[in-house]
Amino acid sequence: MVVKISPYTDCASARETAARFVTEHCPWADLDAVQLVVTELTTNALRHTGGWWRLRMRADRDELCVELDDSSPDLPRARTPDFSGGGGFGWPMVLRLAGRVEVRPTPAGKTVRATWTHLPEAA
Repeated sequence: MVVKISPYTDCASARETAARFVTEHCPWADLDAVQLVVTELTTNALRHTGGWWRLRMRADRDELCVELDDSSPDLPRARTPDFSGGGGFGWPMVLRLAGRVEVRPTPAGKTVRATWTHLPEAA
């Protein structure tokens, strides 16, 4: 199952869509972690690209994949957090919360992919 969110949708809509998707298609996933990653990726796209972005989510029985395409060729980078409001918290959070994170340049900007794998509990 795949869901796409149109460019120019706000972070709250992306977060709500992610919650519905996870609940319906991969209830094994950590909903809070997925929502935080979606929020951070969309916030960063809005804050740092000045252009369009598109969120895609895909799930099968054992994997959840969240991809965000945006119009900036600049790759995300960790920076020292600024406690006076300058940010720097989101990218490290994405890296900690997702099972795997990949960033790929594209002709129109880049794609950030966060993936979670379902590890069934041993019987």
